Amino acid sequence: MVITINGSVINLDLDTILIWCLVGLVAGFVASRVALGHGLGLFGDIIVGILGAFLGGFLASILHVNVQVIGHPIISEMIVAFAGAVILLLVVRLFAGGGVRRRSLT
Repeated sequence: MVITINGSVINLDLDTILIWCLVGLVAGFVASRVALGHGLGLFGDIIVGILGAFLGGFLASILHVNVQVIGHPIISEMIVAFAGAVILLLVVRLFAGGGVRRRSLT
């Protein structure tokens, strides 16, 4: 399947989807550890990482920020996805109300 977004062609095949899931898993896992102090589980980390990648890519294009690690484009994508996932988790944490959890003494 081929999708065109603003003149950029994106091929959606099994390899592309697996790379997105891998980048999402790594970025989501690291971001959830940094922003929350704990992980969100396998699927939670993947979803946060993929949504963070979209958010990070969107913000990078708006702010004209270009992240490149020469010779390693996948690492560049992980850095952008990590930044977006951290921003996403901090915004969710801000609006979720992060109430104080009290442990029972029993």
